[in-house]
Amino acid sequence: MSDLTFQMLLQCQYDGDKNNVTQLHVEHLVKGGWQELDLNIDTPGFDIFMYAILTCQHMYFRNNAAEYGLTLGSGEGLITVITNVHRSIETLNVEFKGKLKKGKATKDIVDSISARMGLCPVSINLKDIPNNTVTASFEAA
Repeated sequence: MSDLTFQMLLQCQYDGDKNNVTQLHVEHLVKGGWQELDLNIDTPGFDIFMYAILTCQHMYFRNNAAEYGLTLGSGEGLITVITNVHRSIETLNVEFKGKLKKGKATKDIVDSISARMGLCPVSINLKDIPNNTVTASFEAA
């Protein structure tokens, strides 16, 4: 049995000190190529599940950044999930990168935001995943 790899990529534009979403684009990897995610009645349940993880992490990323006075112009998030053939998650890797319009992202702030992202309600309800990484990073625009 071989492992299965799933990925989703989120790109976002923000406005204001609360990092309000003004544009959101999500793609997922399908047969080696990126396709726009189209949520509808025919969307496979596991894709919806991955989107739930991604959007929950995104909410915690942008809201906690705002709480620390980090105003974002744009952001990008990538989620990689590796499962066994039964879709039991063995690896969860979440990476978010934000381009700052205002604020200074110190190591302590970034570490705190990354830790808080792991506390989003969807992540809290996942079983223990052997290989689980959540990271946030910021760069000046």
